Amino acid sequence: MRSLFAALHSALTQGQDAVLVTVVASSGSTPRGAGARMVVTRQGRLCGTIGGGAVEYRSQQMAGDLLQTGGTRLEHFRLHKNQIQDLGMICGGAADVYFRHIPAGDRDVLALTEQVETCFRTGEPAWLICEMTDGCSGAMGLYSVRSGMSGLALPPSVTDGLGSTPCQRTSGGRTYYCEPLFLAGRVYIFGGGHVSQALVPVLHTVGFRCVVLEDRPEFCRPELFPGAEETRLVDNTRLADFVTVEPDDYVVVMTRGHKDDQLVQAQMLRTSARYIGVIGSRRKTAGVFALLREEGFNDADLARITTPIGLDIGAETPAEIAVSIAAQLIQIRAGDKLKH
Repeated sequence: MRSLFAALHSALTQGQDAVLVTVVASSGSTPRGAGARMVVTRQGRLCGTIGGGAVEYRSQQMAGDLLQTGGTRLEHFRLHKNQIQDLGMICGGAADVYFRHIPAGDRDVLALTEQVETCFRTGEPAWLICEMTDGCSGAMGLYSVRSGMSGLALPPSVTDGLGSTPCQRTSGGRTYYCEPLFLAGRVYIFGGGHVSQALVPVLHTVGFRCVVLEDRPEFCRPELFPGAEETRLVDNTRLADFVTVEPDDYVVVMTRGHKDDQLVQAQMLRTSARYIGVIGSRRKTAGVFALLREEGFNDADLARITTPIGLDIGAETPAEIAVSIAAQLIQIRAGDKLKH
């Protein structure tokens, strides 16, 4: 979402009108779920995607119409079997897509895009809220626990208890679409070797915020990790001085050796991390686990550790291992959705 709002900011400041296209509800086997977005200008799709295929193609056409007429539009796509065949699609379901025309230089939207960038830069949790009431302008605002609501005047019932999944809320006869600006939780990667250097750009591409922690200065240089939120030079014997791991966070352990792996795992098991994954062979794991048991950790503690890390796809190279780890983290992140 960060790159999408940056592209929107750029288009508006360069004198281009734009249409922001958002999937606000979906069910069944649609290509993308609620929260998928794209920006369309007179040159076509500028950034983002709502899943490709016929729905995206038709949405681009509708966005083109709005570039001529202005205003907002909510379109209901219902993809039943006969319609799927007509559209040339292999997946069915339903999707509600909201279109908002934004004129060049729109001060409110430009201010919003700058706020979005600030939230991403500081890591402040925030929710993007858009009014979808019929006939409204589609005004948007940001809500954060720290700063409250900006850009929209909303009753507390709209913002109370916002969670990690997009939703629609109604209040006083008005309808709002609410979406977390970015998903909660960071990925803390201990070790800055070749696999870490391959992993960070992959995770960044799929929306994870990565922090690399390394005790060797030569492996802690920011330029080695494109897309990393931060790199930190740490002392592996006292990690609590350098990082606070929260319940939504992920831990990936891939230090330079058994000793440091053990140090990191012992400290991370004392946190509430959502996921702890460790790179290495089963033989290495058995040895480290034996030492952890000597430190007082039991089988329930060790069961929190995923090792060998990543999905079993036969990965061998650092790039392949990075893909397998990223896939596993996506699977963990999507866990709540998969249950439903």
